Amino acid sequence: MSRLHGLDENITAMRARLSLIPAASVIAGSLVSLVPLIAQAPILPPLGFMIFLGWRFLRPQIWPLWAGLPLGLFDDLMSGNAIGSGMLLWTATLLAFDLADNRAMWRDYWLDWMVATAVLTLYIVLTMALSAFAGGGWLIAPLLPQILVSILLVPLLLRFCALLDSWRLSL
Repeated sequence: MSRLHGLDENITAMRARLSLIPAASVIAGSLVSLVPLIAQAPILPPLGFMIFLGWRFLRPQIWPLWAGLPLGLFDDLMSGNAIGSGMLLWTATLLAFDLADNRAMWRDYWLDWMVATAVLTLYIVLTMALSAFAGGGWLIAPLLPQILVSILLVPLLLRFCALLDSWRLSL
């Protein structure tokens, strides 16, 4: 009986590790926004959302549809965005990807990069629009460096998520 009990504990620990590493990496990406960075315009990309996308591209089944709610709320709290904007946009992204996966015939690296470019640009602009509804300003031009940095970091973050995934599965 104790032998089976030990096996059950190992399976529980393995399941926890398999599910906690992706969520912890997204949370760590959201915490990067707390780094004191002095700039005239936003330049720091939304790393939490980008790691979230990286895991979604790498392992489409890893996030349930409701995963955008708690992770988006945590990102809103850390980044200073309007509360609920991350929850809305992260969940909408998961829903859109779920619909697209049902219709897609194939995927490759370049298509993932183009989709990530479109999603990140839309995310940054809509986050700014939702902040404007909450009383913030509305200017697109200062967001262009942030959008460009985000687009250029997509391959690096996809590689980072792949390395984390191989480490996660090897433990």
